[in-house]
Amino acid sequence: MILGNVFNLETFFSELIRTSPLFLEAAGVTLRITIAAILIGMVIGVFVALVKLSGIPGMRTLSDIYITIIRGTPLIVQIFVLYFGFSNVIQLSSFWAASLALAIHNSAYIAEIFRGAIQSIDKGQMEAGRSLGMTQALTMRRIIMPQALRRAVPPLGNQFIIALKDSSLAAFVAIPELFRLAQGVAAGTLNYMETYVIVALYYLILVLILTWVVNRLEHRLSASDR
Repeated sequence: MILGNVFNLETFFSELIRTSPLFLEAAGVTLRITIAAILIGMVIGVFVALVKLSGIPGMRTLSDIYITIIRGTPLIVQIFVLYFGFSNVIQLSSFWAASLALAIHNSAYIAEIFRGAIQSIDKGQMEAGRSLGMTQALTMRRIIMPQALRRAVPPLGNQFIIALKDSSLAAFVAIPELFRLAQGVAAGTLNYMETYVIVALYYLILVLILTWVVNRLEHRLSASDR
């Protein structure tokens, strides 16, 4: 069956079955890049948010400069800077260059998410913690951050989904993730439309799984508040 002379349904299903082992392996690479980027990005993002809220002179300006530069430059440029620009200083594998670039790129957005979540907590709770004899850091860790994390879950979930889709840019430094594999398969078979629909299907399934996980986490956190 041919749709619009560009999409052959029989070819689509035969390619879907034939290439499934290859695409499942590539999906694993995509997930490893995304998980590494999210974990590292969370650490950097929380640190930048806390520095911005610390009240230390100059730190807020430095945080703003970091966030502005990272958010104002394309991710693909950041990947190339890490992979090619620093090649004379430090040798990074293509996997780690892409993962670190994705982590740094997302950290700027995660920092703003955490800053907003922390600032949404009533200031009286910090004062209550201090009145109980806690230090500012202890009050932040035990009282403020748990509540801020609950409020940050929905926007963080959206950011993680964006990171998953952005991981396709790792194809430009020859990492065998989903999009890179699709390019190779399409070039070899000349079934461009069918192959790119297949890879879109894999991305859609991964996004739906991640969305389900985030929704379940959000539901559990909401239930614990009741």
